[in-house]
Formats: sequence, structure tokens, C-alpha cells
Amino acid sequence: MPAPFNEEQLFCPTETALGIIGGKWKGMILWCLSRRTMRFGELHRAMPDITQRMLTKQLRDLEAFRIIDRKVYPEVPPKVEYSLSAHGLALRPILDDLELWSRDYLETNIKPEAGR
Repeated sequence: MPAPFNEEQLFCPTETALGIIGGKWKGMILWCLSRRTMRFGELHRAMPDITQRMLTKQLRDLEAFRIIDRKVYPEVPPKVEYSLSAHGLALRPILDDLELWSRDYLETNIKPEAGR
């Protein structure tokens, strides 16, 4: 279960949002799930540098905050799918804007060094 919010996060809504969706892997998870519903293995293949343990933790955190939904199908072998919840779907335009901002930032601030 994610840690409770501290006073700073409760005072500043931006800190609250970053506390929920921030971190090394949550952005990539949300980006993947904003494209389509995915199973654990598909998410892991999309992010080969994340450990299974860390992916499980991040998915549990996002589920606890009701940003993603986890659907378990009653079959053998077990099938579990992850998708954006209603709160997660509301993040899609924000994630798209963040991607545009990032691309613009990289184009204007990260310039190739001359002569290399």
C-alpha cells in the first residue's frame, strides 16, 4: 500500500499528483496503458530494465490509488489484465501534453555538440 500523503503533498495539489504518478517507472506504465490494456508479461517486455518485483509494486501502488484497474479472469492458467481506470483515463490528455512538452524541451535544450 502506498505511503500516506504528507502535509506538503496535501498543501500542494501538484505534489499530490506527483506523489501518485511520479517515480522512475510509473510514467512508463501509464504511457503503455494509455495505449491499450496489457498483461503483466507485456508490460514487462515493454520495460525490460524493470524487475518483476518492482513492476508488481508499481502496479499495486497505481491500483491502490485507483489509477489503474486489474482484471483477473477465472481461467487456468490465470489471466490478469491491467488498464487505466476512470481516473487514469482522465490523465491521458495530461500525459499527452507532458510528452509534447518533453519533446519540445529536448529539441530546444539538448543540442548535439558541434564536431562530434
